[in-house]
Amino acid sequence: MRKRLVSAAIAVAAAGALVTPAAAHAQPPYPQSVSVLGHGSKAGTAVVSGQNEPGTRLSVGGAHTASAHTLPVDYQVQETGYWCGPAATRIALSARVAAPSQGALAAQLGTTEAGTDHISQVTGVLNANLGTGWYETKEMPNDPPTQAQKDLLWNDIVGDIDNNYPLVANIVAPPGNQPPGYPSDQTIYHYFTVIGYDDANRTVLIADPASFSGNQIYWLSFDQLATLIPPKGYAA
Repeated sequence: MRKRLVSAAIAVAAAGALVTPAAAHAQPPYPQSVSVLGHGSKAGTAVVSGQNEPGTRLSVGGAHTASAHTLPVDYQVQETGYWCGPAATRIALSARVAAPSQGALAAQLGTTEAGTDHISQVTGVLNANLGTGWYETKEMPNDPPTQAQKDLLWNDIVGDIDNNYPLVANIVAPPGNQPPGYPSDQTIYHYFTVIGYDDANRTVLIADPASFSGNQIYWLSFDQLATLIPPKGYAA
């Protein structure tokens, strides 16, 4: 969550509390790998909830069925109210490599208390850490998005997930159009990670580092995701 666009009270509430350096660097043991399809993949289905202390880590297992494909990641709740960009980037990297800390990624991204300014910064840091040119910045300036932009987004999700590359999305969530648990009286400017899809339900699996109201991993309808990204963009 980007602190400069959200009140300090909401920023603190989103992360549970701003943590001390010692707490931020503590590495609790992983629980057993979380099953992402145990309760189905309909929009709004929670996969993991309630594990919302800043820095909490969860091992999220992948799945591959006839219609669904999700990636295993090392999920971590963002350590500050303005580190959603570093945390979302870290989750994406963890599908392929041992990801750097949120603090290290915040430095690479140029993140400040005002947040991470543009999705292109995420694109560059993903490629730099992976030694690849896979990721590109995709802008979605139209609100609502055009059908061509929606088609590209879906194709990027399927293509990236099938090649073991999570996506990072920069979203704008106003009252009336928000993922589960978001503060309903605030417009939230945020980064989260797309780690899977289900073609049958036309849903996407979100790893959300803010953990609003304790919602960490959940299924979201693709149509809603497509409305949340404009006028920002995503790295795919």
